[in-house]
Amino acid sequence: MPAPTVVLVHGAFADSSSWNEVIARLDEDHVPVVAVANPLRGLAEDARYLSDVLDAVPGEVVLVGHCYGGMVITEAGTRETVTALVYVSAFAPDHGESADELSRRFPGSTLRDTVAGYPVRTSGRELVVRREAFAAQLAADVPAALSAAMSAAQRPVAESALSDVLVSAVPAWRTRPSWFVYGDADRTIPTAALQLMADRADAAVRREIWDGSHALEVSRPDAVADVILDAVDAVARRPL
Repeated sequence: MPAPTVVLVHGAFADSSSWNEVIARLDEDHVPVVAVANPLRGLAEDARYLSDVLDAVPGEVVLVGHCYGGMVITEAGTRETVTALVYVSAFAPDHGESADELSRRFPGSTLRDTVAGYPVRTSGRELVVRREAFAAQLAADVPAALSAAMSAAQRPVAESALSDVLVSAVPAWRTRPSWFVYGDADRTIPTAALQLMADRADAAVRREIWDGSHALEVSRPDAVADVILDAVDAVARRPL
């Protein structure tokens, strides 16, 4: 069977270029890839946008989300063509849960101490991670020059998006197999929360990266690509 298309969804404070090194490794295995420009305007709007992108992707899809992108793939991932979900340092919410609530359920997240906000006419208030705090908060294991560039190019997120709750009564991970990869030094989503979400999803793979930061797709692209490829292989090999 042809390989499914991997659709990558970035999270807050990032853009689709954050997947560049993962894409390069998937390309080596001739896996088709689409990196989505997540609007970061609100969960319902972002999920609708992702659904429109999925409509244009032929064949089966392995849907991958990082950080807040996990919220989006959980909302939009019940589409028939989506055959697997991969959560990369990502939220996998249940009905009624938000990114903000999940990040605060266990101690360990310092994100609230590092963000700055400003008003925007079209989306209320936007948040960014302060430049001086970006590396330590999101990318502690990324080379300094690269984390500085990531900080300068970060995409702001609408503050309301982080408090938006999952509307779907049945989240996608309840009906699709899931793979999880995350670092044990994540300062944005506590490791205990990531473990909880992987456990309740009965994830096929739960890979914890020693000393891994929140930005694993940048700092550990080989490990992230390996988990994605495992999901791709499982989809391609499953019985019809």
